[in-house]
Amino acid sequence: MKPTSSRAARRLTKKAAAGGPPTFTSLDDRIARAKIKRLSSTQEHRAKRILRSYLQTAQTYGMSVTDVIAELGNGEAARRLGAAVRDEILKTPPDAVRNATCSNGCAFCCILSGGEGGLITQTEAATLHSALAPLQGQPDGRAWHKDACPALDPKTQSCRAYEARPMICRSFLSTDAEACRRNAEGGTEQGAGLLGSHLDYLAVHALCRQVLKGISHVHSYSLAAIAAGAIAGEDTETSLKNARHKPSALDIACRDGANAANA
Repeated sequence: MKPTSSRAARRLTKKAAAGGPPTFTSLDDRIARAKIKRLSSTQEHRAKRILRSYLQTAQTYGMSVTDVIAELGNGEAARRLGAAVRDEILKTPPDAVRNATCSNGCAFCCILSGGEGGLITQTEAATLHSALAPLQGQPDGRAWHKDACPALDPKTQSCRAYEARPMICRSFLSTDAEACRRNAEGGTEQGAGLLGSHLDYLAVHALCRQVLKGISHVHSYSLAAIAAGAIAGEDTETSLKNARHKPSALDIACRDGANAANA
């Protein structure tokens, strides 16, 4: 896998010429020095421990530093690590998972108040776009509800990109479907939320951004904008450009995730 963009590749080349190319050791040093905005020291240390485990595994299996930098930059590392933590949680499911009322066709959580739909990484955005692009021009979830995710089938309210859904969709659950319905109408009912692994995913992605400063950009994207762009017929590059967040969006997502975890 190549760096996340030709611009990133040029920066990497410049870095190599100035002081030698990045190494596993230098990346580990960057992790040690990094600071993540909006997170406690405990949450930051946990993210560093998780990302270091990724580096160690990558080195053990002979992955190149260039490929590691690409996965840190495009969010694949955060996605993999978040999914691994989620899988560990599900081995011994907490009460919220055992009592979840989520089912096919229950799509109140897919009504995207604010129109954003949640934060996703570059690889998640590209994967979602590819899954939805064949549906160009077809009626989408917004034909069922004006604020619904475009990935929904408007008749069945089932996700048409289920296998390509990003971490935020895989992490959300509810023990009260009626509470979800009221929340979709603007309420603030208890019973719905995200697994703790989602904060790890966000924290690792934010940490990657700090680790790659001066080497490569680390972006985040709007789920809703990517889905809408794919349905509208935008190519992947255009959709990514239109859906790209400002850097502060990741900081805010980390803050909100930490507040929810501490509630």
